[in-house]
Amino acid sequence: MNPGILDKLIDRLDKLEPEEIQSLVLKTVEEKGFLERVFDALREGIIVTGASGRIHYINHAACEFFGLEEKKASGESVSTLFPGIDWEDVTSSGDAVNRDLVVRYPELRFLNFYIAPLASQDAEESGDDSLGFVIILRDNTRNRERHLQEIESEKIQAVQSLAAGVAHEIGNPLNSLNIHLQLIEKRVRKNADPELAASLLEPLEITRSEIKRLDFIVEKFLNAVRPSRPELETTDLNELLKEALNFIGAEVADRRIAITVDFDDDIPLLQLDRDQMKQVFYNLIRNSSQAMGSDGNLTVTTGHNDENAFVTFSDDGPGIPPDEVSRVFQPYYTTKKTGSGLGLMIVHRIVYEHGGEVQFQSREGTGTEVTVFLPRAEKLVRVLPEKSEADTPVIDVDVEG
Repeated sequence: MNPGILDKLIDRLDKLEPEEIQSLVLKTVEEKGFLERVFDALREGIIVTGASGRIHYINHAACEFFGLEEKKASGESVSTLFPGIDWEDVTSSGDAVNRDLVVRYPELRFLNFYIAPLASQDAEESGDDSLGFVIILRDNTRNRERHLQEIESEKIQAVQSLAAGVAHEIGNPLNSLNIHLQLIEKRVRKNADPELAASLLEPLEITRSEIKRLDFIVEKFLNAVRPSRPELETTDLNELLKEALNFIGAEVADRRIAITVDFDDDIPLLQLDRDQMKQVFYNLIRNSSQAMGSDGNLTVTTGHNDENAFVTFSDDGPGIPPDEVSRVFQPYYTTKKTGSGLGLMIVHRIVYEHGGEVQFQSREGTGTEVTVFLPRAEKLVRVLPEKSEADTPVIDVDVEG
């Protein structure tokens, strides 16, 4: 009921019959209960305060945003819910105000709130202060995460384009060098005396071999950063990990890194691009071994749940500070002096294109744990419902990344 109408009703109580008062009270309670049910059904948070900022009403969504109990919140000062915001400054203008707010308890949320003053008709006509305020809160967390993902995707695409261009520019002079070395070799063999030719051909062969090696590195780098559709095939994750560990085992052994494996024997088969996923495992194992330096321990674990199979790489290296964890998948970010900052970015891209996720956890001085979640093969196929009552065939669709 409008506060102004309620004031007029109170003034006329002595002139009303008891039956009329009872009817009006029941109607007011019914209206209040109806509005509360409507407000509790909203996803937006609703808070109504008095002029001093004391909470008169708070709906279910707002209680969830701030981790409150409705009964305990009533009567509290609303300023305690808005850390870092001067309540008097926000409400002093008497106009509607739109602001953003970060809430860290009970979980991290990015809220937008709209404050508007409430006033009775008499107060508006006389220019008196408002009776209170209504606050409408909207949770923008998912929209913000989606926006950040779009920005991150744009960054990755920019890095991929730049890397492909740089690799192409390196490849051209390498090819030119190789051609000219072949010409030099022919002239040496044709015109130089045998003793001089022998002394020149050996360093020429070494130089050509190194150019081929550089060309191979550039090609592998291009394949790693260039967007490519995964060529999926049914794969045993444990066997693929064994192949990766055998391939990189010598490199890890040189650092005196002990690897412990704990494989789930019942892990389901997955649809993976074997070469791309090996690249993921190589990068993660190298990251761990380089972070530990030497004499470290790396544990590789596989497992599965109803939705995913997963593999976890846990090391006892130095870890990284909490404020740097969120940056590890950014291009060119690295904690290593000689790192390129592209390894984890490539890992993230490949896993994402397989429809999976990468979870990175690290504690400074304790170690780092990286878990790769990959969707189970049977979860990649979804049956779509029929579009109409007519006999329309059901279509099996492969849903990717």
